[in-house]
Amino acid sequence: MRESKKEQIIRILINSNIALEPKDLAEKVHINDLNKFLSIIRELQGEGKLIITKRGKIISSKSSGLTPAKIISQSKLFAFARPLDNNEDIFILAEDMKTAILGDIVLLHRIKQSDKGPRGEVERIVSKGSRTITGTIERWHNGCELVPDVAFRYNIPILRGATLGARDGDKVKVVLSSSPRRKQLSARVVKIYGKSESAKVCSDAIIDENDIPSVFPQAVILEAKKVASKQITSKDIDSRLDLRDKLIFTIDSEDAKDLDDAISIEKKDDSWFLGVHIADVSHYIKKGSLIDSEAQLRGTSVYFADRVIPMLPKEISNGVCSLNAHEDKLTFSALLEIDSKGNLKNFEFVKTIINSKVRGVYSEINKILSNTADNSLLEKYSCVLPSIFEAAKLAKLLEEKSNQRGNMDLQSSESRFKLDENGVCIDVSPRVQGESEKLIEQFMIMANQAAASYAKSVEIPFVYRVHESPNPQKIDELKKLANALGLNTSRINVNSKSSDFSKLLENSKNTTFSKIISHQVLRTMSKAKYSPNPLGHFGLSLQDYCHFTSPIRRYPDTTIHRILSDLISGVPINTIEKIYGEFTCEVSKSCSDYEVRAMRAERDAEKCYMAEYMAQHIGEIFNGIISGISSRGIFVELENSVEGFISLDLYENRKFILSNPVTLTDEVTNDNFSIGDNIKVKVLSAKIANGLIDFAPCEE
Repeated sequence: MRESKKEQIIRILINSNIALEPKDLAEKVHINDLNKFLSIIRELQGEGKLIITKRGKIISSKSSGLTPAKIISQSKLFAFARPLDNNEDIFILAEDMKTAILGDIVLLHRIKQSDKGPRGEVERIVSKGSRTITGTIERWHNGCELVPDVAFRYNIPILRGATLGARDGDKVKVVLSSSPRRKQLSARVVKIYGKSESAKVCSDAIIDENDIPSVFPQAVILEAKKVASKQITSKDIDSRLDLRDKLIFTIDSEDAKDLDDAISIEKKDDSWFLGVHIADVSHYIKKGSLIDSEAQLRGTSVYFADRVIPMLPKEISNGVCSLNAHEDKLTFSALLEIDSKGNLKNFEFVKTIINSKVRGVYSEINKILSNTADNSLLEKYSCVLPSIFEAAKLAKLLEEKSNQRGNMDLQSSESRFKLDENGVCIDVSPRVQGESEKLIEQFMIMANQAAASYAKSVEIPFVYRVHESPNPQKIDELKKLANALGLNTSRINVNSKSSDFSKLLENSKNTTFSKIISHQVLRTMSKAKYSPNPLGHFGLSLQDYCHFTSPIRRYPDTTIHRILSDLISGVPINTIEKIYGEFTCEVSKSCSDYEVRAMRAERDAEKCYMAEYMAQHIGEIFNGIISGISSRGIFVELENSVEGFISLDLYENRKFILSNPVTLTDEVTNDNFSIGDNIKVKVLSAKIANGLIDFAPCEE
């Protein structure tokens, strides 16, 4: 198993179980550079994973009997901290917080069981979180308060004279400060975004709240323009496999501008020869350049309903690297031979030059495959029509193959948003995956699988995409839900294979709760992440997997391109080890974190856009399905994919109990509300500022 230097230090400290001299510890992890060693120690100290004693020795927090944790939720009377080893959250009374606030990394002690679960006290604060947060202004006759966007469960007073003129309902950024004398937080406004009734304004705040870099430094833009101005030279062409005469084409969404993959396909005898041609970003963006450093800080592109925050400047992402039709482009190709049973027989990774013949669009190719295309579409795709139908045959075979090995066919929970000319959301609908979308997905999976298999076989440093086995506690929650809905879960346990979960999904199909089971299975799964170790991908039921196919929008893919480029150009493996050994550990960790950051921001912004749309339909009636229940109320998902909440307080003279994990029963009327039931609701309110939507029961 590959370990970063940080992981090695913690492992050695835990195994030693005593405090070590810095010099001895540095020798054990083979770090000769004192500054590098001290930098790593400071990072680990800030993460709460180690302690420097009064005598200057180093000991792990675990060996000291302390638990490093992050404050994840805070009210006036108490808070919750999540241990960094992801154990159960710990309850902390306000008087035991030692001035720690939301986002701080702390060391906890005196942990014991209570009626609220584990309870502990803050021993010390090791790293302060951000004191800058966003929220919405609420003005009162004697002042104003901030309604925070983050998990402060109470409003924070704004200091007098520190509002910058913000008005009631404005979305703002504030700096927090604490007064030991008054023992409370207060805030000072430093930025006004605009009215919180705008999802676009709320998205601006969400970007800031998540510390997502959204503006490229001028030096990076200038470097990008210089790189983008470079022409393809005869030397570039001579050093590559020339595929410009091949029938290569892209397939992407209609509004996509960063086209980073193209395909070609031929059938010979009993084999398909599939080419997956990826933009050669690593040719243009060199390791350590200003563009590269900025891309590493971003980790991934972030997608909102009204904008994309790209990982690379548009001159690169939409320009020189984008595989635009009828333009010569430099690519890194996976040339794959697949037999008649869908098995990968041979593969080769090679630097190429291509010229895409058609700029394909998902919706248009779906019409071709369903025989509903008009003559103008058939004319546009005339030169690649045989390739499209051959690709569909292969994709169908690969899909069947993936189902046989246990790939989980999870239903998409993504939504599609339509905005007007002012950026206001005027429609929401479920995002539907058509045949061409599935086709591209299957081909990208095959290329990613080949890249990971190649790296693993030659034992080079690499960035794998891994998905570990589910958490046992979450498996129990899934079983309770599925059993209550009448599904057989005898094959679901901690030793289950992905095929067992796939079977459960199959059994729930054609029921009203199939999407709910799909969502619960997704919640049961461990979160996919990047790793320097080939731990396998549980969800895809693959031993080897990585992300090779999107270097324009994902930094791990760019890193993989560099490693494989060095490998195929003849760089010795020991040299590759020296260059990338520690780097792949760092990138795996940072890019996993940045991916979580992006997903959180995208999800929060989507809630605001959904609320903006539903705010235009207050009082209207919609059909929905009960997607969840609690002792407080009922969650309902509408046909358009929007989810809202019905409070049980709206049912007068009723007494509800949770009669089982999926059913609320009214003891007065004997009415039942169960997950999967169809239900009519009236839109009661929609708060754009926090994305909360409330429904009322409609008993028409």
